[in-house]
Amino acid sequence: MTRINDLTRIHDGLMAAVEAIRPYTPGSVEYTVKSERGDPLTAADEAADVALKNALLREGEGWLSEETVDSPDRLDFRRVWVVDPIDGTREFVDGIPEWCISIGLVEDGLPVAGGILNPETNELVIGSLETGVEFNGSPSAVNDRPSLDGAVILASRSESRRGEWDRFRDAPFTVRPCGSVAYKMALVAAGQADGTWTLVPKSEWDVAAGTALIRAAGGDVMHSDGSEPRFNRPTPRFPNLLAASSVLLSEFREDWLRSSTRE
Repeated sequence: MTRINDLTRIHDGLMAAVEAIRPYTPGSVEYTVKSERGDPLTAADEAADVALKNALLREGEGWLSEETVDSPDRLDFRRVWVVDPIDGTREFVDGIPEWCISIGLVEDGLPVAGGILNPETNELVIGSLETGVEFNGSPSAVNDRPSLDGAVILASRSESRRGEWDRFRDAPFTVRPCGSVAYKMALVAAGQADGTWTLVPKSEWDVAAGTALIRAAGGDVMHSDGSEPRFNRPTPRFPNLLAASSVLLSEFREDWLRSSTRE
């Protein structure tokens, strides 16, 4: 199987999910609360999940989705689809155009291909480690800014609201709040922002596609301790995640450690 076939399946999966979501109107959709954190769940999430599974999953492959009950059977497969039918459901419910459909393909624990589509803004980022990345059909790459001075860093809206980014108020970079973490990572891979990082835990389905895309676009993704995230683990949860060029990540990690020491 060639990587082009994988990318075709990813593209077809994104389009199938868009069609599944089409009957639901962002900003005017009913939802339930599915966890103690107050995360919303809509019928659109569930419809997109079914569409993605039908479009992507083949015999001999595993499946990990936010909206599918997890099964340890996925640990037996080399190739695993790691998807979020709607990343940024809170933004979807509120009518904020910062949500997306996220598809990541993991092989032997590493994301190798992905696609992220924001249907509200018509932004599609798709690619693989072998083929590179395209943003709306044109080649894209992570920005090669030499330092954090003047950089635009995308931050979680909820983290910003809780004051978790206050420690960086005097930092040399501009912090821009944004919704879905997958969408933020797609924008970094597309060169539309310089970096993004989450200061709180995230699930594999939030970041699998974005990790593949940013690395394919010449950037890097790591934990705050500098270690590489591994995917398709028994507990698919990360403590944090940093994404940008290697130069910016090195500089930010130093700034983060200094700010943490001051707290």
